[in-house]
This record gives sequence, C-alpha cells and structure tokens, in this order.
Amino acid sequence: MAKVLIATEKPFAAPAVAGIKEIIEGAGFECALLEKYTEKAQLLTAVADVDAIIIRSDKIDAEVMDAAKQLKIVVRAGAGYDNVDLDAATARKIVVMNTPGQNANAVAELVLGLLVFTVRNFYNGKSGSELLGKKLGILAFGNVGRNVARIAKGFGMEVSAYDAYCPADVIEAAGVKAAKNQEELFKTCDIVSLHIPATAETKQSINKALVGSMKKAAILINTARKEVINEPELIELLAERTDLKYITDIKPDADEEFQKFEGRYFSTPKKMGAQTAEANTNAGLAAANQIVGFIKDGITKFQVNK
Repeated sequence: MAKVLIATEKPFAAPAVAGIKEIIEGAGFECALLEKYTEKAQLLTAVADVDAIIIRSDKIDAEVMDAAKQLKIVVRAGAGYDNVDLDAATARKIVVMNTPGQNANAVAELVLGLLVFTVRNFYNGKSGSELLGKKLGILAFGNVGRNVARIAKGFGMEVSAYDAYCPADVIEAAGVKAAKNQEELFKTCDIVSLHIPATAETKQSINKALVGSMKKAAILINTARKEVINEPELIELLAERTDLKYITDIKPDADEEFQKFEGRYFSTPKKMGAQTAEANTNAGLAAANQIVGFIKDGITKFQVNK
C-alpha cells in the first residue's frame, strides 16, 4: 500500500485536510499527517517510509530526499516550486509537480485589493485616486496574470502584458495589449504587477534601471517571489524618487530599510496570495488527485522536473 504524507509547517485548513485524506484513502493508499513541525528532524523522520509527499512552502532538499528511500513523487500545492530541489529530485528519479491555476484567482484578487488600498493612501483618511483609466502592466501572463487582467478590466483599467514565453497574439486574444518587451511595459504603465517565477534568469532582474523608467507616481506590486527584486537597487531608487511606491505580500530581506519609506511601501506580515479557504482547498485536492493519478496510472501532466 502506497503511503502519502501531508507535510505542512503551515497547515491546510481542516476541510482541505479532510478532502485530501478522502481522496488518498479512497484510492486505497495510507495517509499520514505532519503539521506545524518546528524542526527539520521531524520532517526527516516522517518521510522515512513514504511514497509521496504533499507540501505547501515546505523545503524539500537532497537531505530530505535521501531520508525518504521510497519517495516517488512530491507535489507542491501551489504554483511556485522553488522550495523543492529539482536537480536533486531528478537525480533520484523523483517526480516533482505543482498545481498551477488553483491559487490564481486568490492571488489576482489580492493584487487588486492591495492596489485599491494603495491608491486610497492606505485608508489613512486623506484623499486618494482611482484605478479607473490607469494603465496596468502585467509581467508574465500565466494563470495569475490572466486573472489579474480579467479583474482589472472590470475596474476600467487599461491592461498591457509581457511574457517572454507567451505569444503576443495569445495576449491580445484575451483583450490585453501585448508589450514588445518588459522595458516597454515598465515605461508605459502607471502600475506594474509582477508574476514571474524565481529562476536564474529572473532573480534580481527587477532593478533600478527598469523600475526607474516608470512614470511619475508609479506603483510596483510584487505578489510573485522576493528573489526577483534587486532590493539594494530598489531601496536606492525609492530614496531618489519620492513619487514611487512599492507594494508586496512577500516581506523583503531588507524590510527595515524599506520601512523608512512611510506612505510609499507596504508589505503584508506574511505571504498572502494563496491565503483563502477556496485556494487552500483547491490546491490540496488537486495535489491529492495528481498523486493518485501518478501512482495508479503514471500520469505526469504537471511534472516540473525532467
């Protein structure tokens, strides 16, 4: 009997756990649960005899994989998967998957919620501005980016997007203007929303030159990954340009430095993109179904390592 471990330092909601267990046990597998663990040693012990692991933001590195001698598959319940060592997994013939799209609407709603909060001066009682007619640029037009575009158009915003891996005609077909490159996107938009993954290509790519090319009173919003921001350069830019604002749901490493820009910087206490009951449940159930499909039928549709 295959054994599946739900390993979540930050647990799924109780209904999501119940649904995951129902899927796993309904397939004839054993389901184990490790929640709110405080030490890596607890995870290393828990994975000793498992065939599959469902995680959220938990780190699965080579040490964890070596401790899990029977491990065949890891599913990250969410879109990002930089918390899993893909090279180590591939070397050990372990399949890694994510659950793309399950959190997309939750993240998109957060983006627009943060933007309303920002243009209304963080609800401090002073007169603000509206999103109607503002030009919104979306960097990466995947599941989240498309949902951001859908909601932003409901606000009456003019939406543009750039994605190096998404053809311009696909972007235009969604009723969104396709920018020629990311430089054009930053130069022409009042607001830029980041939805790029943290890769060797994108890390530190959002730098002083790029953000500095934005219009007067521009807003940069990041609900993607903190690693894509060149923090020292952005801090330097914010000090020079007192019209710019930076909004994020990922607390920067240099949070204390950013805090100096009162009224122009805001970060949520923790990453909030997927923090809805619906997204929490959707991602967990998708992860469980993908594990069942892989173990029973060898389905690898959402595999992210090769």
